[in-house]
Amino acid sequence: MAFPYMEAVVGFMILMYFFETYLDLRQHAALKLPSLPKTLEGVISQEKFEKSRAYSLDKSYFNFVHEFVTILLDSAILFYAILPWFWKKSGSFLVLVGLDEENEIFNTLAFLAGVMIWSQITDLPFSLYSTFVIEARHGFNKQTTWLFFRDLFKGICLSILLGPPIVSAIILIVQAYMYGFFKNKRIVLYDTLIQQCKNDEEIVAVIAHELGHWKLNHTMYSFIAVQILTFLQFGGYTLVRNSTDLFRSFGFDTQPVLIGLIIFQHTVIPLQHLVSFGLNLVSRAFEFQADAFAKKLGYGSALRAGLVKLQEENLSSMNTDPWYSAYHYSHPPLVERLAAIDEADKKAD
Repeated sequence: MAFPYMEAVVGFMILMYFFETYLDLRQHAALKLPSLPKTLEGVISQEKFEKSRAYSLDKSYFNFVHEFVTILLDSAILFYAILPWFWKKSGSFLVLVGLDEENEIFNTLAFLAGVMIWSQITDLPFSLYSTFVIEARHGFNKQTTWLFFRDLFKGICLSILLGPPIVSAIILIVQAYMYGFFKNKRIVLYDTLIQQCKNDEEIVAVIAHELGHWKLNHTMYSFIAVQILTFLQFGGYTLVRNSTDLFRSFGFDTQPVLIGLIIFQHTVIPLQHLVSFGLNLVSRAFEFQADAFAKKLGYGSALRAGLVKLQEENLSSMNTDPWYSAYHYSHPPLVERLAAIDEADKKAD
């Protein structure tokens, strides 16, 4: 009897949904705290804190609904074999328009077109609510309804124009490939960063932080890690691509390249969560080290002020649950970064 890959994947997806919802609930409770963390008392005004708190709570409520709908749809699509049904319907559509349904590239493009339409329809209510209710309520939305739908239409048109040649090339490469086939450096600053920092010293402090990443070889370590992970992903995809039992478990009697990618994405979810968590831990450590580097250059106070200003302007969460933060954030929360900077001052004294 073949291993029930599909059932295992759906089960793990639901398990991770409950785990991440538990973390979301912890974070929601932290967001509801009515007072600033002690580290930020006297640093951030009560008015800014209330605005940040209201914005974060609105996004948190929205996230609960969005994630619930997403897990329901994703689980149903896999469990009820919607993907293989839709793949076959895409082939039938090709026959109607006089194209070869056995041509994998044509079938893939038809399949992707249907998926794009479906995703646009299911995601549209959430995009509209997020943009015109939540973001507008808190002063972040600069779009009109006309601009929103114009940009949406442009995105669809670009996908139609650029998607087919790119997807076709990928399929051809995967099909030659699977069967045999530092001199200039820059630090990029967004104009919003320059506008939000109060003075030149704060901007220089942020640059010093970024120089810390370069001096301590964080960029090189991250690059090497990404290359290793990419290599492992190609190896893992090869195993999935050649597994007839795996495709059959998801309801497919053929093994299309695109479907292999989709199945691979779902089957490596457990490893992805573990790797993502590990990378977050490393990234957080790098941020503390870069902060320490900037402080060592004499920009501790300016960096502290710059980080607080960025937190205020972006209405980022002031109170964060430690479990939620460790799992989701690649950068330490402001409270932890300020505490580390202050701790270094105490040790110096």
